[in-house]
Amino acid sequence: MKKRIVLPLTAAILTVSLSGCQATKPDAGLTPVTLNEVAHSIFYAPQYAAIELGYFKDEGIDLTLVNGAGADKVMTALVSGDADIGFMGSEASIYTYAGGAQDYAINFAQLTQRAGNFLVAREPDGNFSWDKLKGAKVLGGRAGGMPQMVFEYILKKNGIDPTTDLTIDQSISFGLTAAAFTSDNSDYTVE
Repeated sequence: MKKRIVLPLTAAILTVSLSGCQATKPDAGLTPVTLNEVAHSIFYAPQYAAIELGYFKDEGIDLTLVNGAGADKVMTALVSGDADIGFMGSEASIYTYAGGAQDYAINFAQLTQRAGNFLVAREPDGNFSWDKLKGAKVLGGRAGGMPQMVFEYILKKNGIDPTTDLTIDQSISFGLTAAAFTSDNSDYTVE
C-alpha cells in the first residue's frame, strides 16, 4: 500500500525554497495539492505569505489550504485521501502507526522549533510562578496531543505532578478551549 507523507515542514523553508525558484512551467497545468494544517497560527505566517504572493502557483502548485482543527482530524484527512499533506504534531502519525495501520503517515521534517503554547490566566498576575498552578483548574489539550504533552512536560520540569497537583480538564475539543474558558470556572487555559 502506498505510504502517505506527513509534511510537518517549516513554512519558512517552504517560502525560502519556493521563492528562490523563478522558473515557470509554460503551458503546464497546475498540480492540485491540498494541505491540511492543524490550526491557523502566526508560526505559519511565511506559508500564508507564500500563498498570497503566488509562490506556489509560480511553481505549478494549486494549493488548497484547509484548517483541520486538531492533529487527529488532520490525520483522518490525510489517510482518507482528503489531504495530500498534513501539518501536525508527530503524535498523530505515531498513534496511527502503533495502531497497526498498513497505510500510515511518515513524518519527515520539523514544522516549528518551539511549541507555540501559552498558559493564559483568568486574572492578571505580575508575579506568576509555576507553583501557583498547584490546586488550580486548567483547561488543557486533548489527552495524548502535543499541546497537552508539552504542558505536562513543563509542569514536571517545574516540580508539579500533572496528575495530583492540579486538575486538568481535557474534555474540550481542540480549538474550543478559549471560548470554553470564557464561560467556565477554570483558573487557566492552555492556548
